Amino acid sequence: MTTNASGDQSAQAFLNSLSRELFQTETSASRHCRREADRLGDTGPALALRAVAEHADAVLAELPTLAQRNGMPVSKGGRMTGALFSQLRDKMFDMLIDSDRSYRGTLLGCYHGLGVVRMLQQLANQLGNVELNDWCAAWLSTRTVLVQRLEEEMAWFAKNPAEALKLARPLVPSARPRQHAAS
Repeated sequence: MTTNASGDQSAQAFLNSLSRELFQTETSASRHCRREADRLGDTGPALALRAVAEHADAVLAELPTLAQRNGMPVSKGGRMTGALFSQLRDKMFDMLIDSDRSYRGTLLGCYHGLGVVRMLQQLANQLGNVELNDWCAAWLSTRTVLVQRLEEEMAWFAKNPAEALKLARPLVPSARPRQHAAS
């Protein structure tokens, strides 16, 4: 395989972009999974969300060092973006949607994280970066299991439809479940 300066610059720009996205998605996973778990209380879905948040916390602690060793930016902007998205969702959007939709939205964010790290691993392979490839493989082996557990916990909402219909973040803590109009 031949490389040129333009290809090297493009690869580095792509690596930088994925690095920022990784910081953002891990910040969102840490904050939003924990917030969502707190809303759900002592339930199976909450335990699964807390496990993802704890993994994201551990990743965020090691990510700056990994980034520096591998020529990736330590993205304060990515962290700020993740925090902003989480705040917007908490303060605005979750007041408008049911608890189960909020949970599925969080799960969607977790899928996004899987996609980011899978793409980062492909780029690491292309660049011959063994350390980054191995880090991605380890991250994926842990997070994939955690996300699978989130998927399995969706059954809790089917078993608890009244809880599923409650607003994710009601304006009044004792708000009753919304009644959906019949179609």
